[in-house]
Amino acid sequence: MPVADHGLIGDLRSAALVGTNGTIDWYCCTRFDAPSVFASILDADRGGSFELAADLPARTKQFYFPDTNVLITRFFAEDGVGEIQDFMPVVDDSREADRHRLIRRVVCVRGSLPFRARVAPRFDYGTQPHTVQALGGQAIFESPTLTLALTSTVPLEITGPDVWSLFKLHEGESAVFALDRVGEDVAPRFCPLTEAEHQFNATVGYWRRWVSRSRYRGRWREMVHRSALTLKLLTYAPTGAIIAAPTTSLPEQIGGERNWDYRFVWIRDAAFCVYAMLRLGFTDEAEAFMGYLSEHVRDDPSVAIGPTGPLQIMYGIDGRHELPERELSHLEGYRGSAPVRIGNDAVNQLQLDIYGALIDSLYLYDKWGRPISSAHWDRICELVEWVCEHWDQPDEGVWETRGGRKAFLYSRLMCWVAIERAMRLAQHRGLPADQVRWGQARDAIYRRIMSRGWSEKRHAFVQYEGGDVLDASVLMMPLAKFISPIDPKWLATLDALGEDLVSDSLVYRYDPQASPDGLRGEEGTFSICSFWYVEALTRAGRLDEARLAFEKMLTYANHLGLYAEEIGHTGEQRGNFPQAFTHLSLISAAFNLDRALG
Repeated sequence: MPVADHGLIGDLRSAALVGTNGTIDWYCCTRFDAPSVFASILDADRGGSFELAADLPARTKQFYFPDTNVLITRFFAEDGVGEIQDFMPVVDDSREADRHRLIRRVVCVRGSLPFRARVAPRFDYGTQPHTVQALGGQAIFESPTLTLALTSTVPLEITGPDVWSLFKLHEGESAVFALDRVGEDVAPRFCPLTEAEHQFNATVGYWRRWVSRSRYRGRWREMVHRSALTLKLLTYAPTGAIIAAPTTSLPEQIGGERNWDYRFVWIRDAAFCVYAMLRLGFTDEAEAFMGYLSEHVRDDPSVAIGPTGPLQIMYGIDGRHELPERELSHLEGYRGSAPVRIGNDAVNQLQLDIYGALIDSLYLYDKWGRPISSAHWDRICELVEWVCEHWDQPDEGVWETRGGRKAFLYSRLMCWVAIERAMRLAQHRGLPADQVRWGQARDAIYRRIMSRGWSEKRHAFVQYEGGDVLDASVLMMPLAKFISPIDPKWLATLDALGEDLVSDSLVYRYDPQASPDGLRGEEGTFSICSFWYVEALTRAGRLDEARLAFEKMLTYANHLGLYAEEIGHTGEQRGNFPQAFTHLSLISAAFNLDRALG
């Protein structure tokens, strides 16, 4: 199915994609980065899936139960109407994750309908064999590393490695399927109709209580809150980590090689998420991420003295440093888009912009959340000192190019942000800082950007020093308060970007033909850049253009208001899905545009 024809459910530990046809075709148990159990989105034959649908021709529609992450898939047939209520119970934010459960509740709401189910797990990305046996009315799937128990209120039939069920429901009747992780510490447990009802109500209550804390009351409340609920789904409660996306290897180009694993914590993405959460008033999520940083992102001596500096660009959700990349050659990839990758070698890249993103989020947390601790300040000072020494190095840049290091303007910009925010924080709180040394480095970066990052030929700020290639990342210049949003040089840049990289309000990151990135093929427009463009137009006072661009961008969301990383030529979603980057930039653009409109 198309990437966009899916909704996301989760329990703050793992997540699953549910298609509009009722099939779960992506699910990792029991955490985001665990090997997949269902991965038919990457290989229809070998990946495994959980099919559940009306057993006759039917139209389908999908929506979220209002103000929740409980997903409803409806089936409309001649003889009746039925629906599947998919959710993972979330009772609280505790760190106890012993029981990991996925519930599929089937209800006939009108007439009568026959249904069919086929549960076909394929463990460890389809590489591990498993057995299945009936035990006390349950089906137990056992692999060498994971055991799952399927309970159902309708009869189950085992056929080979899979479990089937055919059943019919009349108006008002329901059936429940529950898939549990079991082991020495968790025994199999049935999920009768009454318990499913209770867990449904508890999960609905959890999500509604959570989103009710939002302070946003603007024009685009529904889209902003859907984005916030999606970002919350991408948090890993046991550590406070925030992942970039819950999937791997969904391609940026169909049939291409730009397929990456995004189930990790990018310092940049997570820091921007903290900004979005703070904007809406969700300080607990920001505090949890600060806890993740304190607990898991410590100096690794082998890294600190190496070329990547004291921080890696990404970490595992448990804080691990090693994320080796490998290819799963036995999976054909989404619509033949190989290779399928797990792990991410970009972990070894130098990306100087992460220091600005992180320190800016700490500055905002201190401003809008809670005062930072003395330990956090000591850490900030260490990072700023390192930035003062190394800001002028070439790096791989924000887009993680694999075509060699350059003196990227965006990296310089965010180094400036790192120092400027730290200086501002020190002044506001009266904290000890080497203001003279920091100020000299900050000013040197400013002058370098204004002199070498400006192209007289293009009459615009460009991708890297001495070049003439445009790059949408420079849209962050006024957003980061580096330059006035109405500065003549900036307005000229905004016009140049509009001519070269904008297509019907959608924004390309850069032109790979003009600036080779070490990979074959092309890509779609980059959705975070499209929302950055809206915000830049807003700050420049071009509100009519900004509002039109924003409204157009909303039409590219899927039926549930979800976005992948990119949008293709015909409006299709591309890349891993849903993407935190896109949703956090939507929140920021909506917040600032709504405020500007008054």
